Amino acid sequence: MFKPVHPQVDGRPDANDLEGENKWTQLAQMHWRNLVKSRKVKNEVIKNDIWDSLENEGFPFRTLLILENLQLLENYLWPGYSDSSTNHHVLLVILITTVKNREGLQVWDVFASDGERFSSLFRRILSMSLDSSLSVTIRTYILSFLISAFQSLDNSLIRRECAPLVSISIWQNLASEATKERKFEQYAPLKKAWRAATRKFNSADETTQAKLRFDHNLIYCERFLEFLADLESQLPTRRYVNSLVKDLNLLGLIRLSSLFNETDNGLFRDLFALLRHYVYFPIDDNTGIQLSQVQSYEEHSANLARLQRISLKNFKDKLMILALSNYAAIDSRDELEAHLNPLDDVELATLAGLLGFRTTYPLTSKVDVGREMLLEILLSTHERRKTFREVMRDLSILPTEATLYEPTLLRNEHYNGSRSLAIPKLNLQYLSVGDFLWRSFVLYRCESFFEIRKEMEETVKRLQPRETQHPSKVHFDGFSRMAIPISKPAIIEVAPPKVGHQKPALVRAEIGLDVSKLAESVRREWESLRQDDVVYLLAVDPTEDTRDVTNGHAAYPTSRDFGIRYLRAAEVEQVLDDDGRVIRDMPAGLSNGYVARPRVRRLLVKIDTVAYTLDTAQRKDGQPDIYETINLIVRRKGRENNFRKILDTIKTLASSDIAVPDWLQEVFLGYGDPTSATYTRMPNRLSQLDFRDTFLDWRHLVESLPNRVVEPYVHESVIEPPFILDGITSAEPEHPRPSKKRRREDVEVSQPAAKFIKVSTYKPPNNGPYPTDAPKTNQIRFTPVQVQAIVSGTQPGLTVIVGPPGTGKTDVATQIINNIYHDFPSQRTLLIAHSNQALNQLFQKITNLDIDERHLLRLGHGEEDLETDVNYSKHGRVESFLGNRGHYLAEVDRLAANFQAPGAHANSCETAGYFNSVYVVPAWSKFWDHANADTNISDIASSFPFHQYFSNAPQPLFPPESKKEQILDIARGCQRHIERIFSELEDIRPFEILRTSRDKANYLLIKEARIIAMTSTHAAIRRQEIADLGFRYDNVIMEEAAQITEIENFIPLALQNPKDGQLALQRVVLCGDHLQNSPIVQNLAFRQFANLEQSLFLRFIRLGVPIISLDSQGRARPSIAELYKWRYPKLENLPNVLTEIEYLRANAGFRYEYQFIDVPDYKGTGESQPTPHYFQNLGEAEYAVTLYQYMRLLGYPASRISILTTYAGQRALIRDVLGHRCAKNRLFGLPRLVTTVDKYQGEQNDYIILSLVRTARAGYLRDIRRLTVALSRARLGLYILGRRSVFETCYELREAFVKLFEKPNQLLLTPGEIFPANRMLEDEVEGTEMTGVVHLGQYVFEMTKAKIESLKVGGGQLPMIEATPEMMKVDADEEDGVGGDLLAEDEDIDGVE
Repeated sequence: MFKPVHPQVDGRPDANDLEGENKWTQLAQMHWRNLVKSRKVKNEVIKNDIWDSLENEGFPFRTLLILENLQLLENYLWPGYSDSSTNHHVLLVILITTVKNREGLQVWDVFASDGERFSSLFRRILSMSLDSSLSVTIRTYILSFLISAFQSLDNSLIRRECAPLVSISIWQNLASEATKERKFEQYAPLKKAWRAATRKFNSADETTQAKLRFDHNLIYCERFLEFLADLESQLPTRRYVNSLVKDLNLLGLIRLSSLFNETDNGLFRDLFALLRHYVYFPIDDNTGIQLSQVQSYEEHSANLARLQRISLKNFKDKLMILALSNYAAIDSRDELEAHLNPLDDVELATLAGLLGFRTTYPLTSKVDVGREMLLEILLSTHERRKTFREVMRDLSILPTEATLYEPTLLRNEHYNGSRSLAIPKLNLQYLSVGDFLWRSFVLYRCESFFEIRKEMEETVKRLQPRETQHPSKVHFDGFSRMAIPISKPAIIEVAPPKVGHQKPALVRAEIGLDVSKLAESVRREWESLRQDDVVYLLAVDPTEDTRDVTNGHAAYPTSRDFGIRYLRAAEVEQVLDDDGRVIRDMPAGLSNGYVARPRVRRLLVKIDTVAYTLDTAQRKDGQPDIYETINLIVRRKGRENNFRKILDTIKTLASSDIAVPDWLQEVFLGYGDPTSATYTRMPNRLSQLDFRDTFLDWRHLVESLPNRVVEPYVHESVIEPPFILDGITSAEPEHPRPSKKRRREDVEVSQPAAKFIKVSTYKPPNNGPYPTDAPKTNQIRFTPVQVQAIVSGTQPGLTVIVGPPGTGKTDVATQIINNIYHDFPSQRTLLIAHSNQALNQLFQKITNLDIDERHLLRLGHGEEDLETDVNYSKHGRVESFLGNRGHYLAEVDRLAANFQAPGAHANSCETAGYFNSVYVVPAWSKFWDHANADTNISDIASSFPFHQYFSNAPQPLFPPESKKEQILDIARGCQRHIERIFSELEDIRPFEILRTSRDKANYLLIKEARIIAMTSTHAAIRRQEIADLGFRYDNVIMEEAAQITEIENFIPLALQNPKDGQLALQRVVLCGDHLQNSPIVQNLAFRQFANLEQSLFLRFIRLGVPIISLDSQGRARPSIAELYKWRYPKLENLPNVLTEIEYLRANAGFRYEYQFIDVPDYKGTGESQPTPHYFQNLGEAEYAVTLYQYMRLLGYPASRISILTTYAGQRALIRDVLGHRCAKNRLFGLPRLVTTVDKYQGEQNDYIILSLVRTARAGYLRDIRRLTVALSRARLGLYILGRRSVFETCYELREAFVKLFEKPNQLLLTPGEIFPANRMLEDEVEGTEMTGVVHLGQYVFEMTKAKIESLKVGGGQLPMIEATPEMMKVDADEEDGVGGDLLAEDEDIDGVE
C-alpha cells in the first residue's frame, strides 16, 4: 500500500537500549545513573562524549529518547548547571526538555526547586536564540523550548520569565513616537503603563537593563510563525505584541517572501493563515472585549474613511475616485490596487507614511521597502477579510473525498513533534467565547474527518474490491458488517433553493440494500439506522492508481490510492421494507408480521446539498456523473458518528454571540481573578442555608466544621437534624496556588473565615400516616472536606471538586443535588456525565433520596441500563404520569366514598379538581375551625372527616394517649397526603389534554422535570432542539468533568437560549479528577500539539480556580491505596477500611494482598503485534487466566474478580483464552469483566488482575494518569503482571513501582486456604513461590484434578456458571475485526500513547 514520504521518528528505544551494553548506558552508569549523590559535571563529558556524538549523528530522536529515559536531565544536566556552564550544556538541556514535551511528559517540575538558577538558564536560552551561527536544527529546538514555555504560563516559574518579554516595554521597537501616541489616544491607561515601564528601565542597573533590552524580532521558519501565533492567541501575550507585529508589517513581509511563494511550502502558508487569523481577530486588545459583526465593520469602515481623507487631502488629482467611492467599491484587494496604481513609488511611500505605516527598517534586517511591499501593506490593511464566523460557515461539516484527503489534514496524521502544525491550540486562555468555539470547531472537525477516513480505508480494505470483465462493475471478495455493495442511488427529489441560497433545499435519494445474505444480527443493525444518522456513499474503483512522484518527493496520498474514487455523505430519513413500509421494532424472525426472510431494504436518505451543487456544476462542464459510479454504502457505529450534529451545534453557538454568565465570563476565558466565581466572592451568596439531612446529628455537625465555633440559637433547647446554618458563607475552598496573571498586590483580600456559626432547627413536616409517606434520608457521615464541598455546591457560583479514587465524590454530588432540590423548589438542575455508566450511577443514587420521581428525567439511550424499577426516560416518565393517573383517580373514588358523594368524580383530572374544591377543601376548613376552637382531644379526633378514607393506614390513626399537638400533627400529615394526590393530578392534567406523545414528552422536559440527566454527547447532539423548546435551568452539575473535552464541557452550559443577553445559570459544579484519565483523543497531533484532550476541569485548575480536594478514601485497603497515594499527598483512610473485617482479613491463598509479578517471555515471545499497533502478550494472558482459575478453585466469587489490561489487543486475547478454558467449565465460569484500564475508570471490584502487556518499553503507561487509574480499581487484592526491567527504569513511575518492587517478583501462594481466609493481613506465613506461568499452570491443573476427585467422592455437584453478561459484550468493530488500533504510533482503541 502507498506510504507517503514524511519525516519519521526513528525506532523507539526498548528495555535492551536502557539496560544493555551500549555506549549511552555505560556513560550513564559511569556519570549519573544510580548515584546516591550527584557528581560534578565534567565539560569534556558534555562536549566530547555526548554533544559531539549527537551532532555527528544528526541529533537522532531515538538517541535523545534514550538519554531522556536514562534521566540525563534529572540526574546530571540540571543538578550540574551553573552560570559557568558551557553553551553545549545549555543546548543539551534544551534538547532533552523538548523531547520530554514531545512525549507529553512533565517538563518544568525538574526545574522547580531552584528558581534563580532557572532564571539564569532561561536568559542563556533567550540569548542563544539570537545566535545566527547556530544551525537551523538547533535554533528550531530553541524555538520549540520557547513555544513550550509560553504554553505553560500557569507555572509561576515560567510566567516569571516570560511575562516581561511581552510587556509594554517592547513598544520601544515601534516605528515612531506618533504610532505610540495613537495607541495611547485609543486607550488612556496605556500611557500610564508605558511611563511605569520607562521608570523601571531607567532605575535599573546595567545588568537588568540588558535583560530588558532583549530583542524579539526572530523572523524565520515555521516554528517562528507557530511561536507568533501562540503569542497572538492569548490576551496577556497579545496585548502589546500585536501592535508590534502590525507595526513591523510582518504579515506583508512573510507574504512576499520566497518561502511563502514556493509551491511545496503549504505548511508555511497555512501557518501564515493561522497567524493572520489571530492578528486580525475582532477583539479590543486593551479591554479584551470581542467586537460584534457591526463593530468589526465599523472599524473596517473607519480605516477606509481615514484612507479616503488622507488621499483626498494629499493626492487629490490621482486618488479622487478612491476618495469619493463607497466602501464596498474599495475594500477588495483587486479594486483597491487598481485605485492605487496611478501613484508612483515615492507617492506610495508618502501615503503609507501619512497613514502611520513603517516604511524604513534597519540595514541589518535587509528588508527592501519597494513598491510591491508598500502595496501589500496598504492592501492587506484595508481589504475586507472574512470573519471567523464566515470562515466557519463556509467549512463543510459533511465529508467528501476531497475534504478527507486535504494536505492540511493529512499533515496532521504524520505528526511526530518534529514539525509545526497549522491548527489552533487549546491552552490556558481564549481571546473570547467565539475564539474558543472557532478553535474547538476546527479541531473537532479535523479529528472527526481523521476517524472517518481511517474507517473508510479499513472498510474498503476488508471488502477486497477487484475489477471484473465489465469495466464499470466492481466485485467485492471480502466482507464488512459496516458496508453493503449497492447499485447507484436513485435521486428522487431535488427541492428548489431557499430564498438567498444557491444550493437546493433538499436532495432526496433512494438506495436499495440487498440484505438477503446478511446474518440476522447484522441485518437488524442496518434496520436500526435512525433518522439523521450519517451514512457514506462510496464509488470504489480498485483499478485507480494516481501515485505520482514529483521532483523526487512522493505526494500526499489521495483517496484513489485506497480505491476510493468518490465519497459523499448522506443523512438517513427512513428505512423501508420490500413493500415500502417503514421498518419498526418487531420480534426476532418477523418482518412486519411476515416470517419470510427479508431480501431487500430501501433506504431514504438526504444527500449533502453542498456537494450535490458542486457535482451538478461539474457535470454540466462535461465531468462524469458521480452518483452513477457509487457502488458501496458504509455506516459507522452510532456513538462515533455524532460528529455532524456536534459540529452544527458549535457552528450555531459561534454565530449566535452566546456568552457565559457575567460571574463566570472572565474565569472561563482565563483572565481576571480566578477566585471571583467562587461562592465566597459572589454578591448573591446566601448567609443562611437549610442543610436538611446532610448532618446525621449534632456531633457530626461540629466535627464537620473544624476551627469554627458552632452554637445553637439561645431559644433552641434540643438540637437534632435538620439544621439551618447561619454564617456559613465565609468558609472558603482551598486555593491550590496564588493567582497567576496579576500582580499580587492587586488581588482582593479573601473574606476571613467567620468564627461563629449559629444553628437552628425545625421539626420536619408530617407527610402522612402511611409508611411510604416517610421521607428518605441520607445515611452517610460526610467528612469535613466533603461537607465543605456540599456547602460550596449548594451556594451560587463555581465549585470545582477533585475526587481521588474512592473518596465519594458521587455521594457529594448527590447531596448537593438533594439540597438544591429542597432549598430552591423553583430551580432546575442539569446533570451531565461523560459516560452512561457514570451518569446512571449518579442518577440511581438520586432516586434513593427524598426526591419526587415525577421531577426526575433521564435523557438519552443509556436509560435502559438504569438499575431501577421505574422508567425515567421521556416516554417512560409520560407513561408513568398516565399510569399514576389511574392510581390517583382511584384514590379520588375512595375519597368520594368517604363523603358518600354521588357522581363520576374520578372520571378525569379535571373532575377530580372540581371534587377537591367542592368536597375536600371545605371539609378541611370545617375541621380546622373546630380543632382550633375545641380543646377536647376526643372531640377533635371524632370530628376528623376522613376516617373512612384512612382506614387502611396503620391503626389507630390517632393513638388514645396522644396529646392535642400530636393529634393536630397527624391531621396535618393526612392533609398533606390528600393535597399531594390533587397536586399530582393537577400536574398530570396537561398529559390528558396534549394529544401527541412528542408534545407530552416536550412538556415534561420544559415544565415538569426539575432534575434532568444526560451525557455530554447527548447535550451536544440535541442542543438546538432542546434550546428551541424554551428549556430553562439554573444549575449544572458535571460528573467525570475531567474526562470530558472542553467543548463538551461548555455546551451543557449553553443548552438554553440567552435571556436578556445572558445565560441564567446560578451554579456550576464540576466533579472529577485531573490526575486520572483525560478525554480520549486518538490522533497524536490533536492530542499533544493542539491539546484537544484538555478538559475545562483541568484548565480551571491550571488557572488557579479554588478547588476542594476530597481527602479520605473508603474503597481500598490502606496498603493498596499507598500505591497511588503519592499522587494525592493529603489522602487519608476512612474508618471503614481500618476496622471492617474484609479489609483486615488476608486474601485466601495469597501471601500478599498486592504483588507485581515479573512475567518472562512465554515460548520465547514477550509482546507481539498480530497487526500494527495491536499489542498482545500471550504469556501474561495465560498467567492472568490461570490466576483467575486458581482464585475460583479457592472459592472466590467470579463476580468479585475483574481482569484489566492496558491494550484492546490483550483484552481480546484474554477473552479468547477465557472462552477456551473457563466459559463452559462450571468450576470456573467467567469473571465479572475483562476490559481495558481506560474503559474501567470510575469502576471498582474487590480483586483485580492487571496485565501491563509491554515488554520492550513502557508505552502509554508513562502517562501517570493511566497508571493511577490502573492501580486504584482494586478494593482488596491487586495482582499486576508485567516486565520489571521495563517499568523500573521509568522516571515518572518510580514512586509507584518502588513500593511494588519491595515485594518478591514471583507470585507467592499460601496453600491450604479457602475463601474467605481465616488469616489476618498482618499474620506471618510462609509462601510457595510460582516460578512462572508454566509452574502456576501445573499447580492449578493439579488443584483442579483434586477438586473434581473430591466432588466425585463426596457426591457433590459442580456449581452453576455465574452469569456475567458484561464480560461477553463485544463491540461490532471487534466482531468484524475493525477497531481503533491502527491509528497512530503505539496506539490502541483505549490505550493511546
